[in-house]
Amino acid sequence: MLRTLEGFALHWDGAVEYQSARTEHYARALQALNALGLTFQCSCSRRERTLEGGYPGTCRDGPRRRGPTATRFRVEDLSVSFQDRAQGPCSFHLRERGDVIIRRRDGAFAYQLAVVVDDALLGVTDVVRGADLLDSTPWQLALQGALQLPTPRYAHLPLITEPTGAKLAKSRRSVALDPTHAGRQLHEALVLLGHDPPVTLKLESPPRVLEWACAHWDLDRFHGVRQVRTAPAGV
Repeated sequence: MLRTLEGFALHWDGAVEYQSARTEHYARALQALNALGLTFQCSCSRRERTLEGGYPGTCRDGPRRRGPTATRFRVEDLSVSFQDRAQGPCSFHLRERGDVIIRRRDGAFAYQLAVVVDDALLGVTDVVRGADLLDSTPWQLALQGALQLPTPRYAHLPLITEPTGAKLAKSRRSVALDPTHAGRQLHEALVLLGHDPPVTLKLESPPRVLEWACAHWDLDRFHGVRQVRTAPAGV
């Protein structure tokens, strides 16, 4: 992944951080949530959670069976609203989202807790990511509030999908990125994201394409757009 980013002239600040080295920070955050009475243990299996759709609070009063349990963050019956820089005003009802898992049954810390702690530790001010993660934001805002951590600004960009609307994935034989054609692929991404780069730009180097993109980047083009489908082969 790092070599691919470099091939597209995309770089990062400082050393690469690994979540495996941050377990002490996640554990302290979990302890703080436990002390506030904002967690409970859940014995529901993955199959039961899948059938549920949105978690209905099955184990809020205690695990239903013996054995390993996951830890869930107990959400309140309230609405969470925020201004997304790309999607505009967003509002979610937390209870409908359900009590999210923050530590898995195998003891590993889950994404929702880890990313909140990571953002605070790194002093992240702006989170720019795909619109498929927009639904995770209300949980993260609630966790930030409970842990008294700062809230970054969010911008959720449209997700580029297959013609069927399915998420791009190697398991579906999606075509991999090719750094030897980085300029052309960056140009195609800009077109799909509603920008109008000159046709000749596809022949330029990645730094030149990114220079044009930075000068012409317009978040308003994404307002309310969560998904952009690629054209079928041959179209």
